[in-house]
Amino acid sequence: MYSESIRHFTDGRVPYAGIAHLFSVENRFQARLDVEAALALAEAEVGLIPEPAGEAIAQAAQIEKLDLVRVAAETVSASHPLMPLIEEFARVVGREYGGWVHWGATTQNITQTADVLVLRDAHRAVKDLLAKVLRGMSKLAEASAAVPMAGRTHSQHAVPVTFGFKVAVWIDELAAHTDRLERLEDRLFRVLMGGAVGTFASFGPAGREVERRVAEHLGLGTMPVPSRAINDGIVELVLVLGQVAGTAGKIGKDIYSMMQPEFGEAFEPIPDGTVGSSTMPHKRNPQLALDLLSMSAQLRALAAPALESMQHDHEANGGMTDLLEETVKRATVLGGDILTRLDVILDGLELDEQRMRANLALSEGLIGSESLMMELGERIGRQKAHEVVYEVAQESAVGDAQFLDLLVRNTTVSAYFDRDEIRRLIDPSAYLGESITIAHEMAQHARAVADRLEFSARTARPVPLFVRAAATKDDDVDDADPVTAGRIAPDTRTPDELLRLGR
Repeated sequence: MYSESIRHFTDGRVPYAGIAHLFSVENRFQARLDVEAALALAEAEVGLIPEPAGEAIAQAAQIEKLDLVRVAAETVSASHPLMPLIEEFARVVGREYGGWVHWGATTQNITQTADVLVLRDAHRAVKDLLAKVLRGMSKLAEASAAVPMAGRTHSQHAVPVTFGFKVAVWIDELAAHTDRLERLEDRLFRVLMGGAVGTFASFGPAGREVERRVAEHLGLGTMPVPSRAINDGIVELVLVLGQVAGTAGKIGKDIYSMMQPEFGEAFEPIPDGTVGSSTMPHKRNPQLALDLLSMSAQLRALAAPALESMQHDHEANGGMTDLLEETVKRATVLGGDILTRLDVILDGLELDEQRMRANLALSEGLIGSESLMMELGERIGRQKAHEVVYEVAQESAVGDAQFLDLLVRNTTVSAYFDRDEIRRLIDPSAYLGESITIAHEMAQHARAVADRLEFSARTARPVPLFVRAAATKDDDVDDADPVTAGRIAPDTRTPDELLRLGR
């Protein structure tokens, strides 16, 4: 049977991102049970339901205790996303207290809050991957800070840069996206617990207190207005992931072009045995760079449906809710896939410094025209100097004479500089500006951001015990991985697969 784990033919070249399984049926169902447990405990604490009912519901909130085949079958017949799970859960809780399950809540209160729990784990995984990528960029920027290469604008030689400077650009963008991901947390990680339309009517005067206690049990925040039509925090996550994808796609495009034989400046790692073509044995294709391009395009395209999902009419529109659920799932999984590939590329990127220098020399000094123009401009004025150097440069570009020789023969230029001075002025390795300094500074910045992310992960508030009731007692279990933690089985199945398997 086709395995969901083989989602792309290059998956074997990268570590698993640790995100796709978070959106399995079992894990999302477990998250819904976690929310139901938190709701029952909160309601018992404020006296809305009997105290023993809250305890019984929380203790029963383990996906292993439910008959998921029955839930799948009832979902098909009832055509409802939650009620079959609630009915099965109430059966497991038992006749005495099962009637208190889901007391006062509406479906989206449970499903959206549960998805926020899943997104919290996914968000943590994304930040872990960002820390790894930023560390890889830091090492690469340091190592290549002084490696000169042609700077290119509009795909043409501009002025020289260093490869470390190019990496510094990547760091600056990715660090900014990391900051955005951290800043949206308060708007994203919130319970939705206001009842049918967000007024707490079904909870009575205890509504706000129930909301606060549910949030406390789950380690989440609360919404000022708990309306089902408010989803901007989740939308914001998709948009920021789209920006991450934008930067990754740009990096992929750079590496893709630099791997072309005509450039030959940088190469993604290509393990032995990797097949580039079924007919051309010599091919060494930039597979992971191409992944960055295609996956980046897919993720960026999700910004439109994410924004569309904000178009709720009145107090709620289930179509918009469904649209966002699928969109954010695809975005986070793609985000993880992109970052794992980027990490592998950066860790094994091979630079050909000799080829970079050769490419710098392709224009025979033309890439140094700005340097010469600036020096000449101090003598005759900037505009006049631009006109002089421009005429010489264009003559060199379309003719056979070298730029240096034409400059030496130009009466205006030769009036101020001899041949050796001109050669020095158009030497690309001598016109790097602050490239080296910027590369080192941004390498340090990347390390600092990675340190912050890792410290945040170590000091994160632990998830309440009842939420992990089904987990192993091993203290080393990683809460971000529900398979390792025992929350879900490793062989997850969709509802249709459960029905077919009769499990």
